[in-house]
Amino acid sequence: MTVTPPRLFLARLAPVVLLTAAAAAYIFSIDGADRFAIRNFLPMLGVILLSSAALWLGDGKWSGAGWRWPLGVVGFAIPSIGLSLYLHYAYSVDLNDLFSGSEKPEEVFRFLPLYTTVSGFLGFAIGWIIGSRV
Repeated sequence: MTVTPPRLFLARLAPVVLLTAAAAAYIFSIDGADRFAIRNFLPMLGVILLSSAALWLGDGKWSGAGWRWPLGVVGFAIPSIGLSLYLHYAYSVDLNDLFSGSEKPEEVFRFLPLYTTVSGFLGFAIGWIIGSRV
């Protein structure tokens, strides 16, 4: 097992961190700096941690430990980042009058982190299973 230099590890992790930071910045612009924004960032932090684990176990390469980890990370990232961004966008433009009729429309963000984390782990499991078959 060769040891990957830390700068190469960080260079491969940088796109994930930048994408997650951009998504977090959008969420904070919609939610403001309240407790819901911080809660909604936690599943995205999970993407960074899982990506770090995939690179660490793969010795600095995405597929170094097989395809289970990279596909699992993608399976986790799609619901945890994508679904959160979609619902924040729908809230910001009131997509199809989705939020205009409710009394407290921002309450959707109270349980969104739990929903995106659970669906993210389901996506991770699906990616893990597909990756073990490749």
